[in-house]
Order: sequence, then structure tokens, then C-alpha cells
Amino acid sequence: MSIDLEAARQFIESGARVLERHQLAVLLDNGPVEPVLTALAAYQNRDGGFGHALEPDVRCPGSQPAAAVVALDVLADINATRAPMVTEIADWIATIAHPDGGIPTVLPSADGHPRTPWMTPSPESGFLTYALAAGLWRLGAQHSWLDTATTWCWSQIEAIDKPVGYTVKFALQFLDAVPDPARAAAAIELLRPAIREDGTVPVEGGIENEHIKPLDLSPRPNAPSRALFDDSTITAELQRLEHEQLDDGGWDFDFLHYFAGQTVEWRGLTTLAAIRTLREHRRI
Repeated sequence: MSIDLEAARQFIESGARVLERHQLAVLLDNGPVEPVLTALAAYQNRDGGFGHALEPDVRCPGSQPAAAVVALDVLADINATRAPMVTEIADWIATIAHPDGGIPTVLPSADGHPRTPWMTPSPESGFLTYALAAGLWRLGAQHSWLDTATTWCWSQIEAIDKPVGYTVKFALQFLDAVPDPARAAAAIELLRPAIREDGTVPVEGGIENEHIKPLDLSPRPNAPSRALFDDSTITAELQRLEHEQLDDGGWDFDFLHYFAGQTVEWRGLTTLAAIRTLREHRRI
């Protein structure tokens, strides 16, 4: 099966943000990266971090870790390793980090602004530490916070007892990116008990039967995390992803649709991610 790529383009043009439109042009048409950087800069604050609903679930103007994760993903996807934003993000992360390198998932600036129920401010270090470190490793960054955070990530993963939910997803992102393949391969096996027979990881506290799918856990071919999945599972998941294109040309996300802006923006992000995954697997 092949997807309707023209319908997907139309969907992005009809409802996605300017940022995703420019990313799609880079992905499919070898478009310039400068418009992506310009669009991304609109979400950056003077402190070097990112906010303004760059991550649709937390919509405050102030800089948030989740928005920094999205920014790093955008930069990595266009291979903007030398963009000043990379260092600016790392410097900002260092200002909110605990001494051991751990990062809170949501900062207090989210209060008083629209946010989904799971984006509740807390001072405790959380799983976005893995994602932030992964993003910087993907970009080849060098930073003192990254060194400290990498130690934190290893200590958390190697001591893990019962890995669950998004901890598994973001830990795998770190293990796919960190430049220590032997240690990463061993750590990936520590996460295997969280993977169900169908390759998914359940999300406790989510909507009914909410789960993280194999291609969300390991989206890139030849990544170390692919050791958790056999070829037949990945093939079936690619076929599923193709079949999930909707009549309007886009894809939908499978967690709580909480309010209108979040829903529209996540659908654009989800559609772009689906196209990228299928392209990287030579399905389009």
C-alpha cells in the first residue's frame, strides 16, 4: 500500500503550523533549512529556551523542557548541528537543572496558562532528561550539562526496576543517541520487560488502551533500539501506519484530545512524523 502523499501535503497546508510546513518542504522537496530556523526562532525566549506552545500540551509563553525537546528534534531533523540555538538551548537547560543533571518535566511558569492535565509543574527530575540529552547527542553537542545529565541517565536506566510508559520511550531515545554502543545495547535489554508481545508499551493513566507503538519507541531504521523488535513486527507497524491515514489526508494522535489548539497542532506534528517515518523506511 502507498499513502496519498498529495492529500498529506494538502492536510499540512490546511491546518499545520508554518514550522511543520517548512519542515515538510525540507523532507520531501529538498527545501532550504533557513525558513525552518526562522519559524523555530519565533518560539524562542530571551533566556534561550522555548515556549509559546511549541509543545502543544503546555501553552505558556515561558520556556519549558518539553518545548526544548521539540526544538532539539527540529534541529536534529534538519541536521542543524552548527545552529547557535543548539548551544543556547543547552545553556538554558543548565539553568533549570538539578545539581545531578536531572530536569523537571514541567516548570512553574505553566501555571495560569492552558495545559493538558499531565503537564503539571513539579520540581522532581523526570523522563524529559533522557529526551533532552538525546537531542543534544544527536546534534553532536558538547556541554557540561550534557556530561552531568548523561551520568544521571545511565544511573537511572541501569537501576530501573519496572520500566513503564513514556519512561521507556525517552530512555530509548537516549540510548539510541548516546555514543557508547556496547553500554547502550546492554541497557536496552533492561527495558525489554516493558515491551508487550505485540511490541507496544502501555501508558498507565492515559485514555482507554493508550499505548506507545513500536515505531514511536524505535522510529529510525538501524537504531540500537531495533534490537527489541523483529522484522515482522516493524513490517506490520509500517503497514498499520499507512492504513491510518485519514480521509482528510492527515494522521491523528492516540492520546487525549484536550482542547482545540492542542488537537490541531498535534495532528500536524503527527502527520509530519508519519511521513518522515515512512520515508525513512522507503515506503514513500
